[in-house]
Amino acid sequence: MGRIGIPVERLPDETLLAGLATGEAAIAIAFVRRFQRPVYGVAIAVLGDSQLAEDVAQLTFERAWRHADVYDARRGSVRAWLTTIAHNLAIDVVRARQPTPLDPGDLVAQFAALVEGPERLALAHEDAAALRTGLTALPIPQARAVVMAGIYGMTAEQIAVTEHIPLGTAKTRIRTAMRKLRAVLQSE
Repeated sequence: MGRIGIPVERLPDETLLAGLATGEAAIAIAFVRRFQRPVYGVAIAVLGDSQLAEDVAQLTFERAWRHADVYDARRGSVRAWLTTIAHNLAIDVVRARQPTPLDPGDLVAQFAALVEGPERLALAHEDAAALRTGLTALPIPQARAVVMAGIYGMTAEQIAVTEHIPLGTAKTRIRTAMRKLRAVLQSE
């Protein structure tokens, strides 16, 4: 029971958020339980990694606790505020994990090593061999785009900048290459 006789679990979202500053454990627990699924859901959707998503969710609740006083109900619900915090933190994690860009000229050599390296061939599974075959059958711009996206984790925007092409072209190259690779893998 809260101090006003209402079970803590039934308090409105704004009241729970305001109650975080009191340090009352029951309010903090109720707040986290109420919002843990949507916060974690946003983090896992952005990151695709459960451990990182848990870390982002924890950081989200810490930030909510520290900044509860800046919440403005006129700008949106507590849920929207929290999921925005989670989304922004998850995006920060993604940005921090971005690989350093490579010279596109070096990409061809690395791609050749990936396809032709003896250690790689010895360890390759049939699906990997089919994927390599599919990649070599693609036009070079599509193969480069899908390798940059799939292996180096580059976004379409980063690929567009690296390749000096419009963003739409980068997206089309990735999408077309993926469709062709999918068809090759399904036929095998």
